[in-house]
Amino acid sequence: MRITGLALVPPPTAADLPKVTPELLASVLARYSRSNEGIGTILEKVDITNPDASIDRILKFVDYGHASIGGLTGGLAIALDDISMWLAYKIFEIAQMADGQESSTRYITMDPSNLPSPAEIGIPEDLAPRWSALMAKSFAAYQAEYTRLDALGTAEPERVRVPADAKPAVVTRIRKNYALDRARYFIPLATRTNVGLVQTSRMWAATVKHLDSLPHPEARAAAKLIRDELIKQSPRLMRHSFAEKSYQAQAEQELATSLRLGLARLSTQPLADEVWIKVDRDTPPWLTEDQSIEEALKHRANRYGYQGTATRRMRTTFAWNNMAIAELRDLNRHRTGHRYTPLIQAGFYLPEEIKHADHQALLDEQAALTRDLMERGSPAYVYSLLLGAQTPFEHSTHADKFIYEAELRTGMGAHFRYAEHLSAVLHEFFTQVPEARDWVVEGTAEPE
Repeated sequence: MRITGLALVPPPTAADLPKVTPELLASVLARYSRSNEGIGTILEKVDITNPDASIDRILKFVDYGHASIGGLTGGLAIALDDISMWLAYKIFEIAQMADGQESSTRYITMDPSNLPSPAEIGIPEDLAPRWSALMAKSFAAYQAEYTRLDALGTAEPERVRVPADAKPAVVTRIRKNYALDRARYFIPLATRTNVGLVQTSRMWAATVKHLDSLPHPEARAAAKLIRDELIKQSPRLMRHSFAEKSYQAQAEQELATSLRLGLARLSTQPLADEVWIKVDRDTPPWLTEDQSIEEALKHRANRYGYQGTATRRMRTTFAWNNMAIAELRDLNRHRTGHRYTPLIQAGFYLPEEIKHADHQALLDEQAALTRDLMERGSPAYVYSLLLGAQTPFEHSTHADKFIYEAELRTGMGAHFRYAEHLSAVLHEFFTQVPEARDWVVEGTAEPE
């Protein structure tokens, strides 16, 4: 695991402006909120060459809470190389206010050399040989299915949705993606990936505190690396980034729930699709909603258009019983509201081009190792999962955000399985909000 802090510098046209550290910026803005002097006057009193002394003087003026100024530090960028896909997923779950990206499965190394060691991620020593052997077999299944599907897409081009006017290079890319996106369900969740995030010091402190409170060695190691890097830019605020009792207690309870559900539902067979959605339009009696759904939606030119209060105030919670981790990794990055999954294997998804029977021995071996880890109460069970593992997943937000996600994930270029999931839940939304049907654009995910 490696980490890099990316400093933000002013553009050349702003070279004559004062350059301040993130903490000095935060303290100046905090002082600004309790003064009518104007920002220029406050900056005149700041010694840019001695930012620590300036910060101390400002913070002694009044007792500013660390959280209240932590959000004023601007975007602090961190790049994390060579972390597991599980940790990447967890960081996006925790850092709900972050902007970030993760390496696509289409572009990272897919073989056992791209795995952490069993000791790094807490695999019990006596189970380490089984885990390593299983990971190697999983990568071999991925490579075999990718090779077969790539040849199949070439031999039977009608299988692959390709635009009629596509150039040869685009056709080749789409056919390769056809194979990659269907073989990916054999990829281990332990596979190393890269993540880059930008968020304020306040949110970084909360993220690191949460990571440091988890029972996974990899999460705690990442917490230390991130803290050590950010202390260079925001030393005072990162003091509040260590493990804390309430975080630890909730992590323990969530692990217990995952182990209970995981042992009860562990399966290698595919789960039939089920969706659930709850729409709540209730408003206070003194502030009723008078706007129609039509007026809230019809003025948009596309999904990025601004929606009205009729959808922005409509609380919406939606869930699937069988979200494969391959899809969960992306759907988990829709930032609004809260997302929850016990991250278990209640079934195993493979697309119709791949037969479960051909890989049943591998899946049985994988499920047996997962069960053994869960029965020991080991949080490392997550590293025995493959991206085809199906888990319940719930997202609570508002209707405007749900509509954006549904249009995005069924729209042009969407992955075929995203489109199936979002199409199903969108149709359930229409049963509860039928007047939205004419104004929400359900795409066809063309081309892949």
